[in-house]
Amino acid sequence: MKLPKAERPNLTLDQLRDMMTAAGAKRILVKDLAPNDNAKNQPYLSGSMNVTNILPAGEIYVDQTDKGNRIMKAPLPLEWLQPDGTTRKAPHAKLILYPQYPEVRFSGFLRGSVNAPNDILTTRTPGRRLYLGITDDRRIIGWASWAEDTLSQNIDALGELEPEGVFRRVPLAGEPKDSHSLLLAQLRRIHQLDWIAGKRLSGGVVRPYNANNGIGYTLEAELGISNNGVAGPDFEGWEVKAAQVPSFLSIPNSKKNTLLTPEPDGGEYTGISLLEFVTKFGYADKNAVEDRLNFGGQFKVGKRHALTGLTTHLLGFNSMTGEVEDVDGKFVLANDAGLEVASWSFKKLLSHWNKKHAKAVYLPGEIQKVPRTEYRYGPHAYLGEGTDFNMFLSALSSGRVFFDPGMKVENVSSANPLPKKRSQFRIVWKDLPSLYHKMTKTDVLTAG
Repeated sequence: MKLPKAERPNLTLDQLRDMMTAAGAKRILVKDLAPNDNAKNQPYLSGSMNVTNILPAGEIYVDQTDKGNRIMKAPLPLEWLQPDGTTRKAPHAKLILYPQYPEVRFSGFLRGSVNAPNDILTTRTPGRRLYLGITDDRRIIGWASWAEDTLSQNIDALGELEPEGVFRRVPLAGEPKDSHSLLLAQLRRIHQLDWIAGKRLSGGVVRPYNANNGIGYTLEAELGISNNGVAGPDFEGWEVKAAQVPSFLSIPNSKKNTLLTPEPDGGEYTGISLLEFVTKFGYADKNAVEDRLNFGGQFKVGKRHALTGLTTHLLGFNSMTGEVEDVDGKFVLANDAGLEVASWSFKKLLSHWNKKHAKAVYLPGEIQKVPRTEYRYGPHAYLGEGTDFNMFLSALSSGRVFFDPGMKVENVSSANPLPKKRSQFRIVWKDLPSLYHKMTKTDVLTAG
């Protein structure tokens, strides 16, 4: 079904903001549509994979075209805003991913949709615009406008807007036009609070939190970010990462940062229990803890891991060009006989990388436990801007990103062994810039 042009509300920017906010949107992006950006030609969203870190998407899958080409696709949780302020799902909306080019396109956004802007998105008329509101629970609220609409004129009146890939960020009412200023003002306030009691924001309620891992939860709570199990908590499109260090004035280059925690989706690992896996491929605890088997250490591409005898491979990625050559590629741990012990497909890794944001802030902080657990955060923030999946694979290929599991089984010989899974990909502090096009160390006290 389509809504005739005469029945489409000629919204003002304030009205769109109010309707998007009421529908749950926490930030709004706008894309100026080129003539080829229509339902027939599939709108172009990126010449890199960075859009997967700007728009939330579902699980990546590999599909085959009529010509036999293998491509990646991902469902997009798009809902079209209705004239009455409600939303209706676009059931066939998806991203079409071509990491080997690279290129990303937008497809299926009108098919089966109620009151979608068919009249706007099926033409080549100049001046059309697409608006996408992003919610905390990873939904996308859509709207579109013609060049002559009041909404488009209001957008033009804002002047230059902060870019996010092919999009521009539309500030909500009362916000500055750039998210940097908003973020840095909050980080300045938090630094000036000095010691903050550990806490956690969940379901809109702030609760005390005294566990050792509370440094991230406390920072998120101060920024109004609820810990609700949704991956990638953010502030105005910035992923927020707190790094606990001995002193925020002196950060160890070897400080590890966890990037992803996906379980393998291939290899021997997927067909046996963790006890069987660690018994077969792990080793006795090196600190002489009795009746315990471990599977840990750093697994880097091209290196043989001494304790397990496994060698790490990255298949389907060209480290010279920095591009994916095979969408069915994978990260593999194999033994000397070539047995695939554990592997992660590119579609699995990309689905997890999609939870990362194109912009991230890393804020060092300290902890004190007496008289209670408290944290304070440093005067310098590390701002990373612009990332994509190929950058992650490049860092993986070079060994800057590595697999660093913490799997173990205690009481192995007992009737009730205690297994613990922990699959994680990590990077040390000094190598973080390899994941971003730009990383800057910013003094929150002086930056505006």
